[in-house]
Amino acid sequence: MLDIRVIRADPAAVAEGSNNKGVVADVDGLMALDERRRAIITAVESMKAEKNVVSAKIGRERAAKGDATVAIEAMRHLNDDIRRLDDELRQIDQEIGVRMLGIPSLPHPSVPIGCDEDGNVETSRHGTPPSFDFEPVPHWEIGTRLDVLDFERGAKVGGARAVIYKGGAANLERALINMMLDLHTREHGYREICPPFLVLDHCMVGTGQLPKFAEDSFRVEGSGLWLNPTAEVPGVNMYREEIFEEKELPINHVVFATSFRSEIGSYGRDTKGLIRLHQFNKVELLKWVMPETSYDELDRLVEQASTVLQRLGLAYRVVEMCTGDLGFTATKKYDLEVWMPSYDKYVEISSASNWEDFQARRANVRYRPEGGGRVRFVHTLNASGLAIGRTVAAIMENYQQADGSVRVPEALRPYMGGLELIER
Repeated sequence: MLDIRVIRADPAAVAEGSNNKGVVADVDGLMALDERRRAIITAVESMKAEKNVVSAKIGRERAAKGDATVAIEAMRHLNDDIRRLDDELRQIDQEIGVRMLGIPSLPHPSVPIGCDEDGNVETSRHGTPPSFDFEPVPHWEIGTRLDVLDFERGAKVGGARAVIYKGGAANLERALINMMLDLHTREHGYREICPPFLVLDHCMVGTGQLPKFAEDSFRVEGSGLWLNPTAEVPGVNMYREEIFEEKELPINHVVFATSFRSEIGSYGRDTKGLIRLHQFNKVELLKWVMPETSYDELDRLVEQASTVLQRLGLAYRVVEMCTGDLGFTATKKYDLEVWMPSYDKYVEISSASNWEDFQARRANVRYRPEGGGRVRFVHTLNASGLAIGRTVAAIMENYQQADGSVRVPEALRPYMGGLELIER
């Protein structure tokens, strides 16, 4: 959520930033409501001051045994007017709240302007995509032939876009989770968190999933609960309504969670394999930091997520998102894209985002400066470190062998009992 003072200061810039994100925001309508709200507050304060004067007059007239009828009638009218304006103010406050939730975060000035993914900018490439002396096949075929990915039985249990991991693939998934958690806790200094998979309505509002993206998530009807769509939802909201001391920042958490998404609007895209499932695992990196350091921390997030790909020996590139592909909550975002032979291109495997204080305002997460003064909102950031299913897919495709087996990256072998090949 933006600070209303930012919108008042330059509503045209807010409208432009929203439009650059592809969000049509009625900023003029919001400002009209805000102006009416402030006018009501001024009027009510004036009436309350007048009430004090009338009240004193009633007291004097009663003390003098005089007729206070006119003053009492004036007091009644004042009370009626104040009550009417208070009712209008409550309605306006509700409407302003709804409209504020519909305005996205503003892109950082450094973000490239663009309408969609075609406007994204590649910033670097790392590693070399593998070359094969045989015709490579996609990971869903590899997994089926090895009998380690079972999409047919997955559909029996969970419907379309569900999979059952078996044998070597299940072992690979577990190994990746443990390897990433170990890397980020032991080498990058994160504290491991295991959150609830069910989250409350206000948590979804706090991180920006509600009200705009309700259809993208699964709701548990009649409970006020949602299946967690991404680890940032329980992660960020674990500190909602709290105030840190400055010396406690930065706070760095690594969260393993299963995520659930309806994927409405994505039909026809990545319908095969592990790239776009309703249920998937992620290791997520979350940061709560001082506003002055948040963009340095964003660069650090990209480096730390990249380390996983480097350890696994996977070719990847870093892409800066343009305004139209930035998303609703982020002010600046980078995607890590891993090379996928079946796509013959790089495919997203992690997003690293700075939300500045957008989520912190919604969840009311603040800190108290050491030198005193008013409490301030923290800046929050996150990155996938990494999406596990997509990493399994990338390993299967990039490490496939001519005989149909999959070579296990060396970094994962200690987590897989020394296993070097996944075979049928």
